[in-house]
Amino acid sequence: MAQATPAELLQHALQLPADDRLALATELLESVEGPEDPEWAEAWVAELDRRVRELDAGRVQPVPWSDVKAKIEARLRAK
Repeated sequence: MAQATPAELLQHALQLPADDRLALATELLESVEGPEDPEWAEAWVAELDRRVRELDAGRVQPVPWSDVKAKIEARLRAK
């Protein structure tokens, strides 16, 4: 049996439900990122904690994903 090409694999993957595509994408990224850097992981946790504190204190307002996505898409279309 011939091995599927990346394009064929992508076409099959795009037919999966969204949750399965996300799980597959996560596994693929983890397979090429290498081992986790403990210092980076600690810094990222600290940053997430800081952001949660800012939200809880009312110093920043959350932005809905739909708004963020629309801005990103507009920027990409403008290029």
